Amino acid sequence: MLTNLTRRTLMKGAAATGLVAAVGSRALAADEPLGIVLVVPSPVGDVGWGRALADGLEPVKAAYGDKVKVTIIENIQEGPDADRIMNKAVADGNKFLIAGSFGYQNGALQIARRNPDVTVLHASGFQVAPNFSPFAAQYSQGTYLMGMAAAALSKTGKLGSVSAFAIPELITSINAFTLGAQAVKPDVEVSVVWVNSWFDPAKEQEAAKALLAQKCDVIFSNAQDTPSVVSACEEAGIPAFNLNSSMKKYAPKTYLGCVATDWSPFFKASVDAHLSGTFKGANAFLGVGDKVVEVVDWNPGIPADVMTKIKDVEAKIADGSFSPFTGPIAKADGSEGVPAGKTMAVAEIVAMDWHVKGVTTPLPK
Repeated sequence: MLTNLTRRTLMKGAAATGLVAAVGSRALAADEPLGIVLVVPSPVGDVGWGRALADGLEPVKAAYGDKVKVTIIENIQEGPDADRIMNKAVADGNKFLIAGSFGYQNGALQIARRNPDVTVLHASGFQVAPNFSPFAAQYSQGTYLMGMAAAALSKTGKLGSVSAFAIPELITSINAFTLGAQAVKPDVEVSVVWVNSWFDPAKEQEAAKALLAQKCDVIFSNAQDTPSVVSACEEAGIPAFNLNSSMKKYAPKTYLGCVATDWSPFFKASVDAHLSGTFKGANAFLGVGDKVVEVVDWNPGIPADVMTKIKDVEAKIADGSFSPFTGPIAKADGSEGVPAGKTMAVAEIVAMDWHVKGVTTPLPK
């Protein structure tokens, strides 16, 4: 069973009949289905972050059928609205909450602490509790590979990224993109435009055009929930790639590829653990080796010798013998970021708040 709700329909339902009618009843019988609620900050369209999360629940529904009831509440901005909606969903008897945005962290964590019988998964965060697991993709593994391809196709040596928010998950994606590009062309530079939004098609297109005006000739759409950047690059004849789900149909000629995410293994394992009473909160930082991150829809114009190198590195990432964040790595200001021979630990990667040398745009204050 699946229900899709927006903020508008949710609030209308709450005013007319109480939110309980929309997301379930608190007085659940023993044979009632497990209520699973996914809350996301953008509309769930045919591509993007929200789509990837929603698709990740499909195998859960297939496995459990009528034993689960999945509700997707979309277009919920971070802040008080999100806190109220998540609290109400849990108060109405739903026992499994997926808080699908970094900015939901504090509210979702408080829900977990007040409701030890509820399992909470939180996207992109870092807090952990017995019934609260943050989850994030190791996009950096895929963006390193895309950087190799981008450098091979670039004629100007200038790459660009339209990026949503300056959070560690996206900073690491840019850094790995830069390092991968430098592995092919050491002098490559990367410019970034931060749009400070998960969903703003007009602003995203404007940012893409600004990067194109700076002679950036490959663009990384970093966590946009719309194809705006990819479409603008197609119109300009410039390669672009994105995260989470393929946008190839919006750029059939110039699409470079997609660092795709499949959340179904993690979601299914988490629901299994909840139902068996064995769930334990932990930081889930998942990548190529976990079958969560995969680069798809490679552009056929990537030179064959570069593609061979990319596939070799991809195999080493998958078996754990290579990390994009093995030193020596210099910071953008010239200081040492990672010493030679050292590989950054997961805790360091998920807290990264600095750019590597070659990223020319300072991080927002």
